[in-house]
Amino acid sequence: MTAARSAAQPDPGPPAVPADAGLTTGVLARRLGVSPMTLRSWDRRYGIGPTARTGGGHRRWTAADVATVEEMCRLTATGIPPADAARAARTATAGPPAAAGAATAAPPPAPAGRSRAAGALPLGDVRLECRGLARAAVRLDAPALEQQLIAAVERYGLVAAWQEVMVPTLHAVGRRWASSEDQYVEVEHLLAWHVSTVLRRSTPPAAPAASPGAGCVLLACVPGEQHTLPLEALHAALAGEGVPVRMMGAALPVEALDAAVRRLGPVAVVLWAQESARAAPALARHVAGLRWGMKGTRRGPAVLLGGPGWSRSRPAGVLRPAGLAQAVEALRALHTAG
Repeated sequence: MTAARSAAQPDPGPPAVPADAGLTTGVLARRLGVSPMTLRSWDRRYGIGPTARTGGGHRRWTAADVATVEEMCRLTATGIPPADAARAARTATAGPPAAAGAATAAPPPAPAGRSRAAGALPLGDVRLECRGLARAAVRLDAPALEQQLIAAVERYGLVAAWQEVMVPTLHAVGRRWASSEDQYVEVEHLLAWHVSTVLRRSTPPAAPAASPGAGCVLLACVPGEQHTLPLEALHAALAGEGVPVRMMGAALPVEALDAAVRRLGPVAVVLWAQESARAAPALARHVAGLRWGMKGTRRGPAVLLGGPGWSRSRPAGVLRPAGLAQAVEALRALHTAG
């Protein structure tokens, strides 16, 4: 009788949890560096999903659910197909098997010919957002990358988001690229593209000026230098401060730099060099020595050196800001004084 009554009772469904217990899909997606759509797809296709509900019927990810999906992320990031990764993730987080001596299923090897580059990045002690961004990058999850970059800028402001979220993640990708025989090229390119895109979207439109170059700051990479992202961050930050700025981009030839400085008459010129082989003290001295204007009122630009390439070279009379925040402060002061 009791057994019959039990068999007739409806399935109680997922265990109920308090409304503030467990994680929502959106919060977990940001923590893991994947898009919410990816988590919903894994739930629908492979049964890797939230197992609890609040009293109001909202689904929540418990600690056990989170451990399973974290393992799923780790396995898929190594190139294992999602279906195989889901089976292995459930096995790995289910605890020891009931039968004594039963073997635990090992994750299947990555398929031959697929990139094995997408392992954990060497981030160290960084903000939680860096880890989410890194996971999105190694998964080549473009929607998650863009969402997290935009969220970081909105939460911390552009300067702090650049220095504390974007730069540590970019450096981690670069270190892994350098140590893995170029296996991280696709990760670095995708991350850099989305960082650049978000920086440009965060740049307010230039305000009209009486003179095209009046009081502006000129940004340029030294000849041969292709790394523009730091200058893009500086461009966006200066524009946000209302400082007129002209971005000359990568590998500007000396003749073109000379012509731009003479035509614009900027209050300051920033020269970026990523590598010491391209940091030319003679170029910095040349720019600092340029003059324009009527006799008796001639003036020239302040010169700021940016990038690790200048660590061994610092000509007299030029500035060497320690980071983006210090560069913005110095250039804003020069613009105000000019």
